[in-house]
Amino acid sequence: MSTSQPSLSVPYLPELSNTDPSDIIALLDNKGASITIDCINWPKDYPYHPFTDVAIAHSGKSIFVNFQVRGNYLRAVNHTNNSHVHQDSCVEFFLAPKGRAPYYNFEFNCIGTVHTACRMDRHNGTPLTDAQLDTIKRYPSYGTRPFEEMEGFFTWNLLVEIPLQLIGVKYEGTPIHMMGNFYKCADLTAAPHFVSWAPIDTEQPDFHRPEFFAPITLE
Repeated sequence: MSTSQPSLSVPYLPELSNTDPSDIIALLDNKGASITIDCINWPKDYPYHPFTDVAIAHSGKSIFVNFQVRGNYLRAVNHTNNSHVHQDSCVEFFLAPKGRAPYYNFEFNCIGTVHTACRMDRHNGTPLTDAQLDTIKRYPSYGTRPFEEMEGFFTWNLLVEIPLQLIGVKYEGTPIHMMGNFYKCADLTAAPHFVSWAPIDTEQPDFHRPEFFAPITLE
């Protein structure tokens, strides 16, 4: 695990806009940027971490993110917009277009249920509407039907497309500098965990800490 702050350059792949979803993952793997969510910030209380890789690129209109996860236990109880997906097998992408605040917390469980708000901090935010959430395309490998926790070893992926317009960003061919972080969690599974891409220096798990966001640049 790296303890220094990372940075991420997200490549511009305009062809993503005209690619069938079944081929987007291969395109991201071949031409996108890759990172690993592997910072175990609270090893004494939460030492477990699934293997979680992320491939990411943008088309000029949307950010495409593919999460690939391998780990024990799988849970997807929450199935309505802005429900408590962090309790399930969950991946997250927090992004602050202008620095630290406001930021958007894009949270998804393994069946693609989404929870997102525009936030100043954990306690102050405006949830996105159903119409706004519907613009976030999701392609979960385990389908969209909810299920109780299953025990075993599972490999799953979730491909998401987040429109830049949703976060108030317009790409005009020059790099856009933002801040953010990626997370893997599953609060109510038999193996709860709270893992991040950029390290977080707090006593207890807390992903809503923009001061620990790392640089993310749309090239």
